[in-house]
Amino acid sequence: MAANTSKTARASVRAGQSKSSGLSVLGEFKYLIPLNKGKHVYVRNITNGQTVHHAVDSEAIVEELKVLTDAGHGEKIQAELESFAKDLPAEQNWADTLKNLRAAGAFGEVQEAEAAA
Repeated sequence: MAANTSKTARASVRAGQSKSSGLSVLGEFKYLIPLNKGKHVYVRNITNGQTVHHAVDSEAIVEELKVLTDAGHGEKIQAELESFAKDLPAEQNWADTLKNLRAAGAFGEVQEAEAAA
């Protein structure tokens, strides 16, 4: 049976089994992967196991983040966006993206009220 798997697949399994690599704790999981100088993002949705590509100003990303927020991951996603705003170049406008997502209600009604204040 092992002969039917590729060399890359076997190496991937070995890397996942080692203690130093791979995801060891859910807290280390990254939900967002920034793309295209802040215009797009990959969203890893652990509720359905999919990774999807969205424009940061689209309605689809708001809906995707609502699903994750309802599943209890909203605070972590907001922390990632805050980290992007702090660590990535200012011209990528991650602070504005976070503000717009909050205003659109991506993180629930509480965040929407805070964004309006």
